[in-house]
Order: sequence, then structure tokens, then C-alpha cells
Amino acid sequence: MKQLSGLDTSFLRMETPTTYGHVASLAVFDPSTAPRPVTFDDVRSLVLERIHLVAPFRRRLVEVPLGLDCPFWIEDPDFDIDFHLRHIAVPSPGSQTQLAELAVRIAARHLDRSRPLWEMYVIEGLEGGRIAELTKIHHACIDGVEGAEILGVLLDMEPEAPPAQPPAEAWQWEREPSQLSMLGRGLLGLASRPRVGMRLVRHAVPALGTISRNFALPIPGLRPRDDVLSRPAVTAPRTPFNGIITPHRRWAFGTLALSDIKAVKNKTGATVNDVVMALCAGALRRWLIKHEALPDGPLLAMVPVSVRVEGDKGAGGNQISAMVAVLPTDQADPLLRLQEMQAEMVIAKHEHGALPADLLQDFAAFTPPSVLGMASRVAARARLMDMVNLPFNVVISNVPGPQFPLYTSGARMEGIYPISAITDGVGLNMTLMSYNGGLDFGLVADREMVPDIWSMIDALEEELESLKKLEGISD
Repeated sequence: MKQLSGLDTSFLRMETPTTYGHVASLAVFDPSTAPRPVTFDDVRSLVLERIHLVAPFRRRLVEVPLGLDCPFWIEDPDFDIDFHLRHIAVPSPGSQTQLAELAVRIAARHLDRSRPLWEMYVIEGLEGGRIAELTKIHHACIDGVEGAEILGVLLDMEPEAPPAQPPAEAWQWEREPSQLSMLGRGLLGLASRPRVGMRLVRHAVPALGTISRNFALPIPGLRPRDDVLSRPAVTAPRTPFNGIITPHRRWAFGTLALSDIKAVKNKTGATVNDVVMALCAGALRRWLIKHEALPDGPLLAMVPVSVRVEGDKGAGGNQISAMVAVLPTDQADPLLRLQEMQAEMVIAKHEHGALPADLLQDFAAFTPPSVLGMASRVAARARLMDMVNLPFNVVISNVPGPQFPLYTSGARMEGIYPISAITDGVGLNMTLMSYNGGLDFGLVADREMVPDIWSMIDALEEELESLKKLEGISD
């Protein structure tokens, strides 16, 4: 058995009837590159052939009684591939909007915790004979970088798949432990909690400045640093996508050319991520103006940061931290907005920084899972996010992916579009993944808060065209 970390467990306990702890991605394939039509059975055979390389696909949860400690993973003794793999089609003509509606309806359903926490849907009937694969997997199992690694295992770098490699060791399932033995483990976990608490204090004290600057919290006796870049504290304003969410979602996806973004980067001296953040800020500004809801001040974005190192490859779980960045949505000029975004990212990295990964892990490990779950449910029922100051307005995540084509059974993957999570208070998530010369965006929002989510995809494209025009960049 392998125990979940406190941070992994927090993604389980965050779930309520309206909040989901899983993430998803939609991969679209062009079967014209395959030697023969790609079928559901092809996908099924491929997953079974490689499942020994994808630990999260084989493991299921075993809870500790009374939520005394973090749950454990066991190798599922009742694994059934046909429960996890589904076959479905969109009605003719199989348009992009039809595919998005189907994908987000599937994504907006909780996973069955009595089984390994993933599902995969093979979707046919798309325009041009394309097929898609929608994969749902719980955030307790993986972070964005680990998800990209799984993608590399299940897909091929050449149209012709390499010969199947048998596992070095046979897959050994595990017998589910008794509740009594799990209770014993939980009590042992309780005994170690004071030690975790001391470590939490040790990590928290040096991080007080980062916490204060990230979330604009005044901490008595804490003096601002004068050896780093600085700016006045900014609080997150209320927008239409900040409030209590429903169980229902809207999702839109699209691709921007990485070459265009790099051209803007080279002209302005920014980074690719600076340009991406500026495009998101501009798209949000356009949407808020359209809805007569643009705040006077800037928005704040929570930006996940991977702290996974080379030795963590294949380890699974979450190795992430986060920082808060100011989005200059109050700046009307696209070029000045990019310049301000560039400066804000420097400040976010050097002054505000990412919350220490050890601090997040220790805080999650110190808080009993039962308390985390109860807090999530109480906050949802009490609608606390309608009454408290927001730490940020939107989540923007940039996941690096391979810059070469990938294939399944010879069919070339055209793009892979994320469907991330939203929570009470933050009803919009803008996640993108780089792949083969493109940046594949997936924007997910509460269905009632952002009914016209596709207009944000259009706004991203318009923002990029504006920057190219201002910088004299031709196609």
C-alpha cells in the first residue's frame, strides 16, 4: 500500500455536490494518418498493454476509519477495464461546440471512489472523420506534469507503435486490508501529527512574508522587505465569475500558434509565459467590458507552479505550489498591458514568490482529512465565498507538453485540451498545454456565471492579433 500525501488528500476532501476534484483532457486525433480505421478495441488493447506503466490507472482508495489519517492506494484486486473505458459518439455533424458540450457534461460527474479514479471515453462521429479521447482522472492521483507523463506513456512518437514490452514484473493486486488494521494505521498517523505540526511551524515562519504578500494579509510585526522589487498590496475585486458555483459547467477550447507567441516574445523581450498571461488578461478585460462588469482595479490570478524534479518522475501524486499574480485588466492598451504583465510576473516570482511546497504539504498533512472534508461541506452550505474577501479571481495554468507529434494506433493527435477544476469563489479556470507548435487552451466555467465561454476563446485570438499588429508581425 502507498499512502496519499496530505496535499493529494485535500483534492479528495474538496469535493462537494457542486465541486469536483478530478481533471480531464480531450485529445483529438486525425485517423487519416493511420494504416486502417482506429477502433474502440484498438484503444482498449493499447491501454491494457501499457497499464503496468500507469500506476494511477491500477490503484484504488482504501479509507482510514473516521477520517483519522490520509487514505491509502492499493493495487485494485477487482480491476475491470470495461468499467473505465467507454464508447460514445456525437450526433451529426459532430461540430466543435457539440463535442465541447458532450465533453463537459461527462466531466461534470463525480468519479466512483470504489474503483480506480479514472475514466476514458472514445468519441466518434466528429467532423472530418476525426475521433477524440476524453480522459478523466482525479487530481489526488496526478498533477499537470504527471498527466503529461502519462500522455507520453499511452501515445507513440511514431505512427507505427513499437513492439509491446512485457512488464519486468507481473502486476500484483493487493488484498484489501481490514477496517481494524486501517484504524490502527489511523491511530499511528494521529500519533505523528504533533511532529508534523512542529515541522509546519518551522516552515511557516520563514514563509510569513510570502503568505502576506501573496494574499494581501497584514501580519503584525512583519516588516516589508526592501531588498526586492515591490508593489502595493492588491486585493481581488468581485466579478461575475466569483461566487458560489453550481454543479454545471461550460467549456470551450482552441489553439494558438506557438510561433506567433514566440514572435511577440522576441519583439518585446518578454517570456512565452508573460505573453500567455497578458493574452488571458486581455481576454478577461474584453469579456468583462462586454458584460459591463470591468472592475476599476486589476484582477488576481492563482498560478500553479510545479516543483517536481527529475527524481520525482513517475512518482505520481501532486508536486505543486502556487503564486498569485496581478493581471493588468485595468490597462486598455494591449502593448502596455503586456509590459505591465511582464513587470508583474517578475514581482510575483521574486517578491511574492511561490508558496513553499513543504508548507502546503505540511499544512495538508497536519489537518485531519475528516476536518478538511467537513470544512468544505460547511463552507459550501454556508455560502462563505459570498461573504469573505477573495484570494484571487481566476486560475491560469500553463502545462508544458511535447513539441513533436504523438500518435495512437497510427492516428496523429491534433491537439489536447484541458478541462480543469473550479471551486466556490473562483468559477473560471484557464488552462493551456503546449503541444507540437501550438498552445491548446481549455477554458472551463460555471454554466450560469459564464454562459458565453466561447467568446473568451475568440478574445484570446483577438488579443494575439492585436499584439502582432502593434509589433508589426506579419503571418
